[in-house]
Amino acid sequence: MSVQGVNEPTAPGDGRPEVPPTGGEGPADDKQPSQHGYHHPAAGWGAAKSVTRVLLKERALVDGPRAIFKMNHENGGFDCPGCAWPDDTKGLKLDICENGIKHVTWEMTPKRVTREFFAAHTVTELSTWTDFALEDQGRLTEPMVYDPGTDHYVPISWQAAFDLVGRELRALDSPHEASFYTSGRLGNEATFLYQLMAREFGTNNLPDCSNMCHEASGRALQAALGTGKGTADLKDWESAEALFIMGVNAASNAPRMLTALADAYRRGAQIVHVNPLIEAAATRTIVPHEITDMALFKSTRTGTLNLQVRSGGDMALMRGIAKAVLEQSAGDPKALDREFIERYTHGFAEYRALCEATPWEELERQSGLTRSDILRAAAVYSRSDRTLISWCLGVSQHEHGVDTVREIVNVLLLRGNLGREGAGPSPVRGHSNVQGNRTCGIDHRPAGAFLDRLGAVCGIDPPREHGMDTVGTIAAMHEGKVKVFVGMGGNFALAAPDTPYTARGLAKCALTVQVSTKLNRSHLVHGEQALILPCLGRTEKDEQRRGLQATSVEDSMSMVHLSVGMKRPASPHLLSEPAIIAGMARAALPGSSTPWEHYVEDYDRIRDTMAQVLDGFEDFNRRVRLPLGFRIRQPARELVFFTPSGRAEFSSAPLPDVVPPDGMLVLQTMRSHDQWNTTIYSDDDRYRGVKNLRTLVLMNPADMRARDIGPGTLVDITATAKDGSRRALTGYRALPYDMPRGCAAGYMPEMNVLIAANDYSSQSDQPLMKNVKVAIGPTR
Repeated sequence: MSVQGVNEPTAPGDGRPEVPPTGGEGPADDKQPSQHGYHHPAAGWGAAKSVTRVLLKERALVDGPRAIFKMNHENGGFDCPGCAWPDDTKGLKLDICENGIKHVTWEMTPKRVTREFFAAHTVTELSTWTDFALEDQGRLTEPMVYDPGTDHYVPISWQAAFDLVGRELRALDSPHEASFYTSGRLGNEATFLYQLMAREFGTNNLPDCSNMCHEASGRALQAALGTGKGTADLKDWESAEALFIMGVNAASNAPRMLTALADAYRRGAQIVHVNPLIEAAATRTIVPHEITDMALFKSTRTGTLNLQVRSGGDMALMRGIAKAVLEQSAGDPKALDREFIERYTHGFAEYRALCEATPWEELERQSGLTRSDILRAAAVYSRSDRTLISWCLGVSQHEHGVDTVREIVNVLLLRGNLGREGAGPSPVRGHSNVQGNRTCGIDHRPAGAFLDRLGAVCGIDPPREHGMDTVGTIAAMHEGKVKVFVGMGGNFALAAPDTPYTARGLAKCALTVQVSTKLNRSHLVHGEQALILPCLGRTEKDEQRRGLQATSVEDSMSMVHLSVGMKRPASPHLLSEPAIIAGMARAALPGSSTPWEHYVEDYDRIRDTMAQVLDGFEDFNRRVRLPLGFRIRQPARELVFFTPSGRAEFSSAPLPDVVPPDGMLVLQTMRSHDQWNTTIYSDDDRYRGVKNLRTLVLMNPADMRARDIGPGTLVDITATAKDGSRRALTGYRALPYDMPRGCAAGYMPEMNVLIAANDYSSQSDQPLMKNVKVAIGPTR
């Protein structure tokens, strides 16, 4: 496998290590790749076997089971560092999933990356390793600084590291020459301190992983309902009569959703899955904590209808449902909730006219579905008095992602599916506390009211101009406008689009700082100066001057609860994220009146300040210690809309053309089942029937025949960006898969190289990771 046709050279150009052009990469052993059909239930014994293998491999036969019984539990448990699915309201003793256990044992590994390891390996050598091999070395143990003279990372004291950060930040000509990124894994308290540091320093350059994932959802919901979040909670999932699950592979990305889907099916709810690929979560499951079903191998269906839209066709499907409901209303007065529409919404007449003017033929063409398919979905919606619509990145990572989410809200408004139990919009956040990060201030476009309170409570004068998001930060690095980059968690070099371009941008920085638990690619693609600052993991005890500390997190459905680590830290030299932030802040802002050290001694003090600044966090310290914590108030759920009209807003956006040009396919990037974000556990993807292979592209069999491509044939994949530039991968294996014609799929981060840095949505600035225009043919 190699890269061809990239418009710019892939090397940073100054002698520093070159990032592999694709990144990703699993164990890269010599096992032969294979593909077979997957016909088993999701989760169940397949998950149990996988968990056992993980526990054995990571030598976690003692700590692993202990962690299983502490994860996602109130009263002293820790929150899973994986997905952001809510903790079960029934107090389950095993509210866990296969991927959560993988994530936890990966963090709890006994392997260690010491100063001796760094002394034995240059950065140039490490740059040739696979990403699996890098993370598989184990936990980082002490702060390290890059030595350009020897091409090694060498030890540095914490104070010297903080002093280096402080000197570089203070030396900038403008605070806007620094950018402060977070991956979403920060707890709420660290998040609040991080944004406070950036704003006291003088910038709103606070990019985060939401810029690449759910930015479209937040902007759409804010415009439509006056809130950037979904309104549904887990109790709504438990009482909905119909659930539409759109653009999400739940079995891998939010596995605990399987419990909700199985419960919904048992009570007779209709469950409609909308996805180009029929994923395992859309068929049937055996929920592992249902012991009798496990013993009897008894599976439960998780869906009643599968609609395989073309990539990007979700908006056309939603408009088709709306058109069908509006046509039905001509003879059925109950088809619409007219009282709700008249009392609580704005723009209905314009939207109705738009639906009436949209031909069925165009809805079929754009959705990739037949009219009868759309009418079946509309019938499910019309018969339900309580409908919930959930979606993930398959909806948001498109040029028209904002318009699509607004179309989802349009459909919900037609029948008053808002402000009632069992109904509402419910985006699925894919990373633990990514929603909490945004709630607690990680936002490059902060609201004025928030800045007013922050300034008044914390005694600072926060900047008012908007900062840079992820796409803007990468461009500014190349232009020399961002000289210091701080990454709080994550693997920015691989998560971002156009991997070589992002690498060159990082290499142009004067200083890059990575706060991490494990070695990853972002440590090897660095600025002139570079720091690795190792932090505590979610599973570890956080002891500060006033005792054991707890941090809080917010799940996908706005519940805030405490998380307390259970394990001794991997090294005595690790610091917590709040302590690292406070150390950097004190060094960068030596005259600051903010009590950084005071905050770190006792996180209750941080929460007391947060309670004064953040809406919904009043009486924070008491409420967060309630059983299961507390839910942040959602005004739109109470039919209070902070929109210009004071009502829920219908959108009348034009229907986009998502049909690829002749000869082209629309490629979507995705995760394998044995992967979490950029962390790759193996080269297998159990639910898609793939073993020992990641450099693949899944295609419709008819599209393969039309291109003279057989199963397993090596192919070249050439992407054409908006500006006409092309990027290519060669030597990937094409595998047949059940998906609509014109669609293709493959794994990130390997395929991020195909996504041009300037191929992002004009509506949300999100990289178009589910809408890459490609040509595929046999390798020449």
